[in-house]
Amino acid sequence: MSLNLKPHSPAPLTDLLTRAAFAPIENVGWLRVTGEDRVRWLNGMVTNSIQELEPGESCYNFFLNAQGRIQGDCTAWMQEDCILLETAADRLPTLVGLLERFIIMDDVVLTPLEDRRGLLLAGPHAQTYLHALSLPTPQARTCCTTDAGVNIAYTASAIVPTFEIWSDAVAIATIEGTLGSMLEAPGQADAATLEQLRVLEGTPRYGVDIRDRELPQETAQTRALHFAKGCYLGQEIVERIRSRGAVHRTFSGFILTGELPAAGALLTAADAPERAAGELTSVARIQLPGGTVQLALGYIRRDAIERNATITYPGGNAVAAALPFQLPELRA
Repeated sequence: MSLNLKPHSPAPLTDLLTRAAFAPIENVGWLRVTGEDRVRWLNGMVTNSIQELEPGESCYNFFLNAQGRIQGDCTAWMQEDCILLETAADRLPTLVGLLERFIIMDDVVLTPLEDRRGLLLAGPHAQTYLHALSLPTPQARTCCTTDAGVNIAYTASAIVPTFEIWSDAVAIATIEGTLGSMLEAPGQADAATLEQLRVLEGTPRYGVDIRDRELPQETAQTRALHFAKGCYLGQEIVERIRSRGAVHRTFSGFILTGELPAAGALLTAADAPERAAGELTSVARIQLPGGTVQLALGYIRRDAIERNATITYPGGNAVAAALPFQLPELRA
């Protein structure tokens, strides 16, 4: 379905979608996993295959409880001497507490990293700016490390190339200053612009779109699941869902018409108004070169989609849309 755009002046998001933009990375925490048993142990804790990673490679993971409910997420980066886990900084203490309970007789040490600072560089021209900074360009889901100890990671993005640059505070400040002083400097994206990009990409955030009541298959994040890796905590439930077919609801994008609702708004199917058909977990009014559009992320019952039911929320209508949202007018 095409987006119904209304005339509006371009927003800062335009730079990020058509050229490039950078921003400090906020609320990201790191956990260093060391010890002889680190690969075997972590492979038994997460939903993806740690044992298949080569140094420099990464994969996205869920942490589950015994009932198969999601307790957290992370991107695992394999290193020569350790595994680095990237997750939300405000979730890191909880995650450490969860993982420490399962270190029994294993040679595993968990060390939060306090001194890593990050810079996001995203957009079709992001690679050009990396070259201007004399920084290497990693491939998808991999990272490179310079002789000066700067890490550059190509992160998952469905719309524009996205790189994370990590180092100490001094090095990141120097890189940020160099970017800002370039003759044709990239714009600096604020938190609202990055949130708009996240919604456009359809990337769920733990604690917002993914809660501890969700099952992995409900989130539609197949990139986090590996079905031939061996046993892990919560695997029985994940495998049972796979063998029986599908879950009753799924994560989806929505195109909204009407008033912009608050996150948490319930969805109702017109042909079955007696029960909720889903909920909206993230909402955004997004300014694009051609105008504005109201988008949301959330969950919808599969049977409502199969019936092609009219979906409403208090104040308007919601049409389910595949993720990422398709914006062909931005791909010229």
